[in-house]
Amino acid sequence: MATDRNIITDISDYLQFLKEAGVSGFDCSEQTLKTISTWGTSQQKNPTPPVEPGDSESLAQILADLSDCRGCKLCGTRRNIVFGSGNPDAKLVFVGEGPGNDEDMAGEPFVGKAGQLLTKIIEAIQLSRDQVYICNIVKCRPPENRNPEPDEINACLPWLKRQIRAIQPEYICALGTVAARALLHSQAPISGLRGRFFDFEGIRVLPTFHPAYLLRNPDKKREVWKDMQLLMKTMGAEGSQEPVFPPKG
Repeated sequence: MATDRNIITDISDYLQFLKEAGVSGFDCSEQTLKTISTWGTSQQKNPTPPVEPGDSESLAQILADLSDCRGCKLCGTRRNIVFGSGNPDAKLVFVGEGPGNDEDMAGEPFVGKAGQLLTKIIEAIQLSRDQVYICNIVKCRPPENRNPEPDEINACLPWLKRQIRAIQPEYICALGTVAARALLHSQAPISGLRGRFFDFEGIRVLPTFHPAYLLRNPDKKREVWKDMQLLMKTMGAEGSQEPVFPPKG
Protein backbone atom coordinates (compact mmCIF):
# COMPACT_ATOMS: atom_id res chain seq x y z
CA MET A 1 0.00 0.00 0.00
CA ALA A 2 2.86 2.38 0.80
CA THR A 3 4.30 1.78 -2.67
CA ASP A 4 0.88 2.46 -4.21
CA ARG A 5 0.55 5.71 -2.26
CA ASN A 6 4.03 6.76 -3.44
CA ILE A 7 3.00 6.21 -7.06
CA ILE A 8 -0.22 8.18 -6.54
CA THR A 9 1.75 11.03 -4.94
CA ASP A 10 4.19 11.04 -7.85
CA ILE A 11 1.32 11.25 -10.36
CA SER A 12 -0.30 14.09 -8.46
CA ASP A 13 2.99 15.99 -8.13
CA TYR A 14 3.73 15.59 -11.85
CA LEU A 15 0.30 16.85 -12.89
CA GLN A 16 0.72 19.80 -10.53
CA PHE A 17 4.08 20.53 -12.19
CA LEU A 18 2.49 20.41 -15.66
CA LYS A 19 -0.28 22.74 -14.50
CA GLU A 20 2.16 25.29 -13.10
CA ALA A 21 4.26 25.05 -16.28
CA GLY A 22 1.24 25.87 -18.42
CA VAL A 23 1.43 22.62 -20.39
CA SER A 24 -1.75 21.91 -22.36
CA GLY A 25 -3.25 18.57 -23.33
CA PHE A 26 -3.46 17.23 -19.77
CA ASP A 27 -6.34 17.37 -17.28
CA CYS A 28 -4.66 19.20 -14.43
CA SER A 29 -7.82 20.70 -12.89
CA GLU A 30 -8.24 21.04 -9.15
CA GLN A 31 -11.06 18.48 -9.29
CA THR A 32 -8.78 15.94 -10.98
CA LEU A 33 -6.00 16.51 -8.45
CA LYS A 34 -8.52 16.15 -5.63
CA THR A 35 -9.85 12.91 -7.12
CA ILE A 36 -6.33 11.49 -7.51
CA SER A 37 -5.58 12.29 -3.88
CA THR A 38 -8.43 9.94 -2.82
CA TRP A 39 -7.16 6.93 -4.83
CA GLY A 40 -6.52 4.00 -2.57
CA THR A 41 -8.38 5.59 0.34
CA SER A 42 -11.81 5.02 1.84
CA GLN A 43 -13.04 8.24 0.17
CA GLN A 44 -13.48 6.30 -3.06
CA LYS A 45 -16.34 4.38 -1.45
CA ASN A 46 -19.68 5.49 -0.11
CA PRO A 47 -18.99 7.28 3.20
CA THR A 48 -21.10 4.82 5.20
CA PRO A 49 -22.92 1.60 4.36
CA PRO A 50 -26.70 1.75 3.94
CA VAL A 51 -28.68 1.17 7.12
CA GLU A 52 -31.02 -1.75 7.44
CA PRO A 53 -34.82 -1.43 7.23
CA GLY A 54 -36.27 -0.37 10.55
CA ASP A 55 -33.33 1.82 11.53
CA SER A 56 -34.37 5.37 12.37
CA GLU A 57 -32.39 8.36 11.10
CA SER A 58 -33.01 11.88 9.85
CA LEU A 59 -32.52 13.30 6.37
CA ALA A 60 -29.83 15.55 7.84
CA GLN A 61 -27.90 12.49 9.03
CA ILE A 62 -28.18 10.85 5.61
CA LEU A 63 -27.01 14.02 3.86
CA ALA A 64 -24.03 14.24 6.21
CA ASP A 65 -23.09 10.65 5.33
CA LEU A 66 -23.51 11.35 1.63
CA SER A 67 -21.34 14.48 1.65
CA ASP A 68 -18.55 14.28 -0.97
CA CYS A 69 -19.67 10.76 -1.96
CA ARG A 70 -17.28 8.92 -4.31
CA GLY A 71 -19.48 5.89 -4.79
CA CYS A 72 -19.59 6.01 -8.59
CA LYS A 73 -18.01 7.76 -11.56
CA LEU A 74 -20.56 10.62 -11.55
CA CYS A 75 -18.63 12.21 -8.68
CA GLY A 76 -15.93 13.25 -11.13
CA THR A 77 -18.15 15.56 -13.19
CA ARG A 78 -20.70 16.94 -10.75
CA ARG A 79 -20.79 20.47 -9.37
CA ASN A 80 -23.10 19.66 -6.48
CA ILE A 81 -24.77 16.66 -4.92
CA VAL A 82 -28.52 17.11 -5.45
CA PHE A 83 -29.94 15.42 -2.39
CA GLY A 84 -33.62 16.41 -2.33
CA SER A 85 -35.96 19.08 -1.00
CA GLY A 86 -39.34 19.49 0.60
CA ASN A 87 -41.21 18.28 3.65
CA PRO A 88 -39.22 15.68 5.64
CA ASP A 89 -42.55 14.26 6.87
CA ALA A 90 -44.27 14.29 3.48
CA LYS A 91 -47.13 11.94 2.73
CA LEU A 92 -46.14 12.00 -0.96
CA VAL A 93 -42.66 11.76 -2.50
CA PHE A 94 -41.85 12.47 -6.15
CA VAL A 95 -38.84 10.58 -7.51
CA GLY A 96 -37.17 11.51 -10.82
CA GLU A 97 -34.20 9.98 -12.59
CA GLY A 98 -31.32 12.42 -11.99
CA PRO A 99 -30.28 16.07 -11.88
CA GLY A 100 -29.88 18.14 -15.04
CA ASN A 101 -27.59 21.10 -15.58
CA ASP A 102 -29.81 23.59 -13.72
CA GLU A 103 -30.12 21.23 -10.78
CA ASP A 104 -26.39 20.48 -10.77
CA MET A 105 -25.64 24.19 -10.53
CA ALA A 106 -28.27 24.95 -7.89
CA GLY A 107 -27.90 21.78 -5.82
CA GLU A 108 -31.71 21.46 -5.80
CA PRO A 109 -33.94 18.98 -7.68
CA PHE A 110 -36.35 20.02 -10.45
CA VAL A 111 -35.54 23.73 -10.74
CA GLY A 112 -35.40 23.98 -14.56
CA LYS A 113 -38.23 23.90 -17.10
CA ALA A 114 -39.21 20.36 -16.16
CA GLY A 115 -39.25 21.46 -12.54
CA GLN A 116 -41.57 24.35 -13.34
CA LEU A 117 -43.98 21.91 -14.95
CA LEU A 118 -43.70 19.58 -11.95
CA THR A 119 -44.66 22.52 -9.72
CA LYS A 120 -47.82 23.02 -11.79
CA ILE A 121 -48.63 19.32 -11.53
CA ILE A 122 -48.19 19.42 -7.75
CA GLU A 123 -50.38 22.52 -7.49
CA ALA A 124 -53.02 20.81 -9.63
CA ILE A 125 -53.45 18.16 -6.93
CA GLN A 126 -53.92 20.93 -4.37
CA LEU A 127 -50.48 20.66 -2.83
CA SER A 128 -47.33 22.80 -2.85
CA ARG A 129 -43.68 21.86 -3.22
CA ASP A 130 -43.07 22.43 0.48
CA GLN A 131 -45.79 19.90 1.34
CA VAL A 132 -44.24 17.06 -0.69
CA TYR A 133 -40.68 15.76 -0.99
CA ILE A 134 -38.80 15.74 -4.31
CA CYS A 135 -35.65 13.77 -5.11
CA ASN A 136 -34.01 11.59 -7.77
CA ILE A 137 -32.74 8.05 -8.23
CA VAL A 138 -29.15 9.36 -8.60
CA LYS A 139 -27.86 12.40 -6.75
CA CYS A 140 -25.27 13.60 -9.29
CA ARG A 141 -25.83 14.81 -12.83
CA PRO A 142 -25.02 12.28 -15.58
CA PRO A 143 -22.86 13.94 -18.28
CA GLU A 144 -24.85 15.53 -21.13
CA ASN A 145 -28.04 14.68 -19.23
CA ARG A 146 -27.87 11.05 -20.36
CA ASN A 147 -29.82 8.39 -18.49
CA PRO A 148 -28.09 7.03 -15.39
CA GLU A 149 -26.24 3.78 -16.09
CA PRO A 150 -26.95 0.57 -14.13
CA ASP A 151 -23.82 0.81 -11.97
CA GLU A 152 -24.65 4.42 -11.08
CA ILE A 153 -28.22 3.50 -10.16
CA ASN A 154 -27.02 0.56 -8.05
CA ALA A 155 -24.52 2.78 -6.22
CA CYS A 156 -27.09 5.48 -5.44
CA LEU A 157 -30.27 3.48 -4.83
CA PRO A 158 -29.36 2.66 -1.20
CA TRP A 159 -29.23 6.39 -0.47
CA LEU A 160 -32.73 6.87 -1.92
CA LYS A 161 -34.01 3.96 0.14
CA ARG A 162 -32.60 5.58 3.27
CA GLN A 163 -34.33 8.85 2.34
CA ILE A 164 -37.65 7.10 1.85
CA ARG A 165 -37.34 5.21 5.14
CA ALA A 166 -36.55 8.46 6.95
CA ILE A 167 -39.56 10.26 5.43
CA GLN A 168 -41.93 7.28 5.69
CA PRO A 169 -44.34 8.48 2.99
CA GLU A 170 -47.58 6.72 2.15
CA TYR A 171 -47.21 7.35 -1.58
CA ILE A 172 -44.45 7.69 -4.17
CA CYS A 173 -44.93 9.11 -7.65
CA ALA A 174 -42.20 7.68 -9.90
CA LEU A 175 -41.46 10.16 -12.69
CA GLY A 176 -40.37 8.40 -15.87
CA THR A 177 -39.00 5.04 -16.94
CA VAL A 178 -35.70 5.17 -15.02
CA ALA A 179 -37.34 5.94 -11.67
CA ALA A 180 -40.15 3.42 -12.14
CA ARG A 181 -37.83 0.61 -13.20
CA ALA A 182 -35.37 1.25 -10.38
CA LEU A 183 -38.06 1.25 -7.69
CA LEU A 184 -40.12 -1.61 -9.08
CA HIS A 185 -37.30 -3.82 -10.44
CA SER A 186 -39.14 -3.92 -13.75
CA GLN A 187 -38.00 -3.62 -17.34
CA ALA A 188 -41.42 -2.55 -18.60
CA PRO A 189 -41.73 0.82 -20.38
CA ILE A 190 -43.36 3.67 -18.49
CA SER A 191 -46.33 3.50 -20.87
CA GLY A 192 -47.00 -0.01 -19.58
CA LEU A 193 -46.56 0.91 -15.91
CA ARG A 194 -48.42 4.20 -15.56
CA GLY A 195 -52.05 4.41 -14.49
CA ARG A 196 -51.87 1.89 -11.64
CA PHE A 197 -50.27 1.42 -8.25
CA PHE A 198 -47.42 -0.87 -7.29
CA ASP A 199 -45.74 -1.66 -3.97
CA PHE A 200 -42.34 -0.54 -2.73
CA GLU A 201 -41.54 -1.65 0.84
CA GLY A 202 -45.19 -1.21 1.81
CA ILE A 203 -45.52 2.16 0.06
CA ARG A 204 -47.94 2.67 -2.85
CA VAL A 205 -46.06 3.70 -6.01
CA LEU A 206 -47.74 5.37 -8.98
CA PRO A 207 -45.53 5.65 -12.10
CA THR A 208 -46.22 8.40 -14.61
CA PHE A 209 -44.44 10.27 -17.39
CA HIS A 210 -41.49 12.51 -16.49
CA PRO A 211 -42.14 16.27 -16.83
CA ALA A 212 -39.21 16.56 -19.25
CA TYR A 213 -40.94 14.00 -21.48
CA LEU A 214 -44.12 16.08 -21.34
CA LEU A 215 -42.21 19.13 -22.57
CA ARG A 216 -41.28 17.15 -25.68
CA ASN A 217 -44.64 15.37 -25.96
CA PRO A 218 -47.37 17.74 -24.71
CA ASP A 219 -50.08 15.38 -25.99
CA LYS A 220 -49.23 13.06 -23.06
CA LYS A 221 -50.21 15.65 -20.46
CA ARG A 222 -53.78 14.39 -20.32
CA GLU A 223 -52.54 10.92 -19.39
CA VAL A 224 -50.54 12.42 -16.53
CA TRP A 225 -53.63 14.32 -15.41
CA LYS A 226 -55.53 11.01 -15.31
CA ASP A 227 -52.71 9.60 -13.16
CA MET A 228 -52.90 12.60 -10.84
CA GLN A 229 -56.68 12.23 -10.53
CA LEU A 230 -56.13 8.59 -9.53
CA LEU A 231 -53.52 9.71 -7.01
CA MET A 232 -55.84 12.34 -5.51
CA LYS A 233 -58.71 9.85 -5.28
CA THR A 234 -56.53 7.24 -3.60
CA MET A 235 -55.02 9.78 -1.19
CA GLY A 236 -58.51 10.98 -0.33
CA ALA A 237 -58.08 14.46 -1.77
CA GLU A 238 -60.93 16.33 -3.40
CA GLY A 239 -60.62 16.62 -7.18
CA SER A 240 -59.48 20.04 -8.35
CA GLN A 241 -60.66 21.95 -11.38
CA GLU A 242 -58.96 21.39 -14.74
CA PRO A 243 -55.33 22.43 -14.03
CA VAL A 244 -52.92 24.43 -16.09
CA PHE A 245 -50.68 21.64 -17.27
CA PRO A 246 -53.03 19.56 -19.51
CA PRO A 247 -53.75 21.01 -22.96
CA LYS A 248 -57.09 22.75 -23.38
CA GLY A 249 -59.75 21.60 -25.78
